[in-house]
Amino acid sequence: MDVQFRYGQHPTEDTMRAVADLYDVYGIRRVRLNQTERTILVEYDATRLSSANVFQLLRRAGLSVTEKASPFPPAPPPTPAPETTKNPAA
Repeated sequence: MDVQFRYGQHPTEDTMRAVADLYDVYGIRRVRLNQTERTILVEYDATRLSSANVFQLLRRAGLSVTEKASPFPPAPPPTPAPETTKNPAA
């Protein structure tokens, strides 16, 4: 299962070490940090952990996690249906 969070402040060196230590937590499979978008993607075993557990682990590591984010880009807005013109009855 993947969960993505946004964070506020860029992590310090100590925070990055603590985030790297998350690999020692049973159930954490992968952690990817995207500094340009300020997001962190965590792949975890849903039979061992929940997204709330992952959130708490990141906070305890010192990462300023603010919200859960969708790992998928937002869907484009629907295109409006073409208007049909009605011919006046003759």
